[in-house]
Amino acid sequence: MKGTDMNATASSSRYFALIPCAGNGSRAGTSGPKQYERVAGQPMIWHTLSAFAGVKRIARTLVVVAPGDGFFERNPTTSALVVPCGGATRAQSVENGLRELRRAGAVDNDWVLVHDAVRCLITPDLVNRLIDRCSGDAVGGLLAHPLPDTLKIGEEGRVASTVTRTDKWQAQTPQMFRLGMLRQALEASGGEITDESSAIEQMGLKPLLVEAGAQNFKVTYPEDFAMAEAVLRGRAR
Repeated sequence: MKGTDMNATASSSRYFALIPCAGNGSRAGTSGPKQYERVAGQPMIWHTLSAFAGVKRIARTLVVVAPGDGFFERNPTTSALVVPCGGATRAQSVENGLRELRRAGAVDNDWVLVHDAVRCLITPDLVNRLIDRCSGDAVGGLLAHPLPDTLKIGEEGRVASTVTRTDKWQAQTPQMFRLGMLRQALEASGGEITDESSAIEQMGLKPLLVEAGAQNFKVTYPEDFAMAEAVLRGRAR
């Protein structure tokens, strides 16, 4: 695709956010889905939705919840469309969400920003940075953070070898791709992927790495809640 054609296409495309929110948070040690745990006085998902609501270019945000999830019935929101179409895996939830976005008016050429519900420290500035960098790209890309630590390969509780951290990145979200391209990639992957970029990579494409900060981490383990709380309280001050 030539640059002039790409720019014209980019200018006519819209931006949608898709937030898989159907996980059960088994590693977090919470009594229910971790995305609904309170952090800095609000359910974690509220912080996530607030960030996307602050990005004026986002035409619509769609939240994919598990069937029977009653959180949004008890706590309605006007900032997002909530659909109970969550699947057994993240990939299935995203695929189902893409179909719902099509029903809501999105087309294959529109951009979709897929974001983890529990990356509650995302900011409008980071989302806008991703859009700015990827909107003119033929593939799309993702927020990521250069790996700061040395990596070890373990065997039976001992170090087997050391992996160089040069050129290694921690993948984050949002991950931003064209709706049609992402749908095709997920269908071809058979669901055996942990993020959208992996599916795109399996098509032989190379997503763009857009540098983000270490604060955009995924709340996964019990100690992560305290770190997220501290960051959000600090921002409020």
